[in-house]
Amino acid sequence: MEKHRGFPGRLPGTDFQFVIRRAHKDGATPLRARERFSDRRPPDKRADEGFLRALWEHFGDAPFVRGNLDAGRLGWLFGREVIAAEDPFDPASYDALLRIDEDVARVTFPDVFR
Repeated sequence: MEKHRGFPGRLPGTDFQFVIRRAHKDGATPLRARERFSDRRPPDKRADEGFLRALWEHFGDAPFVRGNLDAGRLGWLFGREVIAAEDPFDPASYDALLRIDEDVARVTFPDVFR
């Protein structure tokens, strides 16, 4: 499992985690798109925005390895702002390549790109 050095571990001042410390012995948790309902709590929305900002600042528009990025946090963006960068895509691999869909991300989280 690749560890992304310099990537923030969590949203500052909160317990919203962005990375995991070590690989799970049974393998990576499969990535799946999680439904974002319009009535989500403001702290959850800030965590999504903070995570996307960290991804953008760390990787930009280049493809990146999933590595130690938290599957739960990725799930809130997966399939929309963060998409697979390879075909075939293995959602249960720490080596899976992802990328930011900049067009979708700019519409959903415009403040990240200002």
